[in-house]
Amino acid sequence: MLLTLLTSAGMLSFLALLAMLMHRERHARKQLAQYQALAERLHEGVLQVERDGRISWHNSAAARLLGHGNAALVGKHLADCLPQLSGMVAYTPQRCGLSDSGQSNRPAMEALRIGPAAGDSGILLVQPDTKASRSSEDAERFKRSQYFARIGTWDWRIDSDELYWSDAIYGMFGYQVGQVTPSYPLFCASVHPDDQAQVRAGELRCIETGENHDEEYRVVWPDGTQRWLRETGNVVKDADGRAVRMMGVVRDITEEKAWARELYQLAHHDPLTGLPNRLVFEAHLAKSLDRARRHNARVALVFIDLNGFKAINDQYGHAVGDRVLVATGTRLSRTLRQSDTLARIGGDEFVAILEDFAESRPLEDEARAVAEKILTALSKAIQIGSTAHHTGASLGIAVFPEHASNMDRLIHTADMAMYEAKRSGNNQYRLGGDLVTQPQTS
Repeated sequence: MLLTLLTSAGMLSFLALLAMLMHRERHARKQLAQYQALAERLHEGVLQVERDGRISWHNSAAARLLGHGNAALVGKHLADCLPQLSGMVAYTPQRCGLSDSGQSNRPAMEALRIGPAAGDSGILLVQPDTKASRSSEDAERFKRSQYFARIGTWDWRIDSDELYWSDAIYGMFGYQVGQVTPSYPLFCASVHPDDQAQVRAGELRCIETGENHDEEYRVVWPDGTQRWLRETGNVVKDADGRAVRMMGVVRDITEEKAWARELYQLAHHDPLTGLPNRLVFEAHLAKSLDRARRHNARVALVFIDLNGFKAINDQYGHAVGDRVLVATGTRLSRTLRQSDTLARIGGDEFVAILEDFAESRPLEDEARAVAEKILTALSKAIQIGSTAHHTGASLGIAVFPEHASNMDRLIHTADMAMYEAKRSGNNQYRLGGDLVTQPQTS
């Protein structure tokens, strides 16, 4: 029975996670189609390059600029089209020519790879480098390319602390374009105090070793708003090999962080009560038993099954039943200690892990005190609207190491004890193998 309940709980969490991921996938596909449509209107070439170096998508401008007319580049290796780009530094503009010597009369290209490293998948922007300074029209197109990539570029002169921001970065730090003059001290002051040491250490590591710079950190806007940014780049060295500049890109990842937290919550917590689910329960129990073995301590496992819950669900509907479960979870959380772990593992069944189970008095007395405390808390009516709903409970208690020496056996013992108590009537508990009857609290 426990396996069925645990499997059902895991399935509910899996289905909830799957539904969210499918929604995210549909949303992502829609956004991708919009971005590809936008890229088709650009004069710059846009190519998506996979980890193995093959081109998986490109716009028409990319084929034209690389001398392939309308012929598709999909499936070709980037190195076959632009060998100069192999191993290029991510996010750093680079001049290159076409690989076909017969096309030597074509203008040189300027390329910008958008991706964490040359060996990773990413986006490549390619455009003719016909003159040192772009016209206003060229500059506007370049800004649109940055918008497509959702990035901002920066250039920091290490010796003078001069800092260049592209227009997109101002908003990432909470400013209007031109509202402030970018500088390294301004940047440092904007980074969250708890993240400043990490960012500085990453910069120094990049300067000293030449490794790619890749940091995630929070910034605090002038109005107090906090945002997450990811900054990536590398150093530029002079003729003597000294690092004189750092160049790279930054993008806002606040929404990605929120999605990650939401996915983690779905994967590790019961979506109804917010309590830990079976996965977290088993992980916490394994750690609790490891600590108990090291310190020669006790761990109690309490299985809690509600009585009368099905009748409430059938008579008043699932919406009311859900509110009863939420209220039950809240009461149990308030009844147990902060050091205890409470989880919902499916249906109307909860489980609690009690570490440092007292050894100062007989095991039976301590178990009775815990059971009375839980049964008393759950005996009070749950008021929903004008109706007071009553539920009873059956408890199964197993204690490590007295009743079991490992996790699987402890779970099985507590589960069987709970069902023995349930078969014997309402508001009862069973410890290990001895059934103890509790009179129902009015």
